[in-house]
Amino acid sequence: MPERPGRTPTGAAVLQHRITSAIEDAVLRELAAQGYSRLAMEAVAKDAGVSKSALYRRWPSKQEMVTAVLSKISLPSAEPPDTGSLRGDLLETLRAVQDWLSDPRFATLLTDLTAEAIRNPDLAPVTDSLCSPRRALGAATFHRAVDRGELPPDLDLELALDLAAAPIYWRLIIRRAPAEPGYLEQLADHILRALAARPRNLPDGDPTRTRHTGTPGIS
Repeated sequence: MPERPGRTPTGAAVLQHRITSAIEDAVLRELAAQGYSRLAMEAVAKDAGVSKSALYRRWPSKQEMVTAVLSKISLPSAEPPDTGSLRGDLLETLRAVQDWLSDPRFATLLTDLTAEAIRNPDLAPVTDSLCSPRRALGAATFHRAVDRGELPPDLDLELALDLAAAPIYWRLIIRRAPAEPGYLEQLADHILRALAARPRNLPDGDPTRTRHTGTPGIS
């Protein structure tokens, strides 16, 4: 099956991008339908309408193909905004995690890949490709809070990152329970208390001084 079906356009680079995008979409579809263990390069190529060699020209193995595709789609389009306060930043982070885990594609893929990685430790880079980019963004949020004086300099960053994601994963993926209105706000307040967060020292009149009833003294 030829890699470049139909008339060759004048912009070969555009065609290359379209082919790569078609393959990436096919990888996601086949992963969701078959799971990682039964995912076949032949099936991905057929789904994408390209030759199998088109896949191998981009990635030397199934694992590297899946890792590359998942790494690309796991990152949000932009970093969480700097709202001026840890609570505001944390809420934006929690909303992003909830949206991510509420996507049926990701929920299925994450569950399947986690189970596969337990059986085959060599797949750790695949699951890491889903989580590491978002943990890096979360780390930036907590570093800002340390710089603003809202968190102590000796913050256990790994623990803080676990607290920001694990409860939502447990609720949505493991328990299959809904996130009721107000859940993220309550979760944010619990995390702030657990991390011993303190108010940011701001001048009078600054709108980010507003206190939140769920966490007295934390802005």
